[in-house]
Amino acid sequence: MASTSTPYGLRLVKRLGETDQRHGFNQYPIASGYAADLKVGDIVLLHTTGKLQKDTGTTACTPIGVFMGCSYTDANFGFVNKAQWASGTVASDAMGYVIDDPDAVFQVQSNGSIAANGLGANAAVVQGSGSLTLGRSGVQINSSGLANTATLPLRIVGFVNIPGFSTPGDAYTDVLVRFNTHVSRSTTGNTPT
Repeated sequence: MASTSTPYGLRLVKRLGETDQRHGFNQYPIASGYAADLKVGDIVLLHTTGKLQKDTGTTACTPIGVFMGCSYTDANFGFVNKAQWASGTVASDAMGYVIDDPDAVFQVQSNGSIAANGLGANAAVVQGSGSLTLGRSGVQINSSGLANTATLPLRIVGFVNIPGFSTPGDAYTDVLVRFNTHVSRSTTGNTPT
């Protein structure tokens, strides 16, 4: 039973329509010195500069996908692959790995209870701090205010229904979501700066 709040961000489960998850990631550049932490499971966007950034929105976001790690050349260690980007890292060749499929389905923990009638509702995001040490996101889904509001970033498409682990209505329900406001679903593109 999910009785403890232990956020872990968004975890890839499958594609919408029960299709097996057989595709990987795409890489996007991260600006040298970018001043925010990025952790596995964080929601990210593509800034108008063409660089990856953390999407800090809660009720409105336009994500490119979910951050899964990064690689860059470190002055002391050479080429590195990491599960997290530490704020202020200086690397001119930094690339972030992102699950950017608009039909990807993710597992995420809610910050409260969501009953079975929450299926199909849209929801906001809770931006928790997570753990840079573990490289784990603190993102959760907001259990209050589930609605049909089109601008809310996530849609509940299922539940993690594993007795003893998580079931609908648990104190911190684990749900399956897809992006409702993914940038690839929008008809408005970036204006290069």
